[in-house]
Amino acid sequence: MVSTLLWIEFSVFMLVMVFVSIYAAKRTKTIQDFAISGANLGPYVLGLSFAATFFSAATFMGYPGYSYAWGFSNLWLFLSLIGAAPLGIIAVGKMVRKLNTKQKSLSLPDWLGDYYNSDFLRLGSGIIMLFNIFYIAAQFSAGAQIFQNMLGLKYMTGLIIIAVIVIAYVFVGGSYADVYTDAVQAVLMVITGVVVFISGIIFFGDGNINTAFTNISENLASQDEKLLSIFNPESNYYAATAVLGLFIIQFAFSSQPQLFNKVLSLKNPKDLRKMIATYITAATLCLLVLFGGLYARVAVPGLEAADQSLLEYVTWGMPAALAAFVGVVILAAALSTTDGLFVVMSTVFANDIYRKVLVKRGIVKADEDKVNKVSLNISRFAVIVVGIAAVTIVLNPPQFLGDFMWIGISGVSAGTLGPVLYAVFSRKKASPRAAESSMVIGLLSYLVIFFGGFESSPLAAGGWATLVGIGVMWILASVLKRPKTIEPDPDVKVEL
Repeated sequence: MVSTLLWIEFSVFMLVMVFVSIYAAKRTKTIQDFAISGANLGPYVLGLSFAATFFSAATFMGYPGYSYAWGFSNLWLFLSLIGAAPLGIIAVGKMVRKLNTKQKSLSLPDWLGDYYNSDFLRLGSGIIMLFNIFYIAAQFSAGAQIFQNMLGLKYMTGLIIIAVIVIAYVFVGGSYADVYTDAVQAVLMVITGVVVFISGIIFFGDGNINTAFTNISENLASQDEKLLSIFNPESNYYAATAVLGLFIIQFAFSSQPQLFNKVLSLKNPKDLRKMIATYITAATLCLLVLFGGLYARVAVPGLEAADQSLLEYVTWGMPAALAAFVGVVILAAALSTTDGLFVVMSTVFANDIYRKVLVKRGIVKADEDKVNKVSLNISRFAVIVVGIAAVTIVLNPPQFLGDFMWIGISGVSAGTLGPVLYAVFSRKKASPRAAESSMVIGLLSYLVIFFGGFESSPLAAGGWATLVGIGVMWILASVLKRPKTIEPDPDVKVEL
């Protein structure tokens, strides 16, 4: 019954997405339209899109999976996402958008390259964006597992289906398709978060929240006392230092490229406050889904794959139509994050490399019309290449979707946040060499810290490496000779 309803509901959902994508395709004429929707969107649709991009299928499966495996210590993740992440948006977003009214950049690598006048930084940060293939792969795997567990398809079949769907509508509609479909998906994700949270109060407390969490806590304690620990030694939150690293990387996450381009898409910089308020409201409600993992640990203990906990819980306790709806929303979450990442990564090839380096330096000769046409074509076909690469990474599903996702996020943050924050908070331009060094050293430090085994939590490892990148940026900016010909714009001020 659930599988039949899921097919029906998913078909209806995809019809809506097709309609939106066709509308988006009509508005996508140039590389600017493909990359940042022509910088012509309002705060509410962007705020919803920001939330949908922030919370992926890995969020709706991987984060409840953390709760299932580690218990109440996963609430640190909840706190970081509603505290540190919005602070990052507030601190960085307004200045970035104001500066871009003059720079007219189309992506994070493009923005950094323009601000510091460095093609090395542009190309280097563009290459770092390839880390997000891990992020995309995690979304594909989550979607494939939905098809496998709720529809009875083989994992590989589901993987191909979800990849083809995302590639197709981003290929057609670019950023317009990304933003408008994300806004629809965000509303569905908010409904799911609220429904999941309330369901546990009904199932385990007969509608009384205090009774529900008392019963849940007693059940978890009977299974494993560590599930009630503030710092679970078996989790990513094994100590206060790991939690500190978590908050740092969540602050940095707000400057991820797929989120960064949402800020660049805002029509009026003065509307950023409305966009942030919309995001915070939607994000808080979406994150209630984390409690689904705790509920599942009570309802269906002993699962081999923690990432399946939310699916198992809704199948266990909810009516078939509602369980199918949750499955559709998780698929929507996979689409909402993956499409934004595709747009960002394809823009790296089309704009940051082709337009801003090859054409600008005269390596490739073309007039403006040809440049726009070729850029748009490169963007679209890059989507196909990136999609195939992501599929190959998750031919076998990872143990924790959340961990896999954070490999990509941490690599990008470690290499780019230092130059971004310096541009936002410093009143003087820094040497391009300082920004380039921050990028290289920050990325290398992440590779050493995490893959060298110095930090077991991928979130904390990203946080520490990001701090290294920031520190290198500030130190070298003070030591190296600053540009003489570029003065700070007196009309641009940071407003929090």
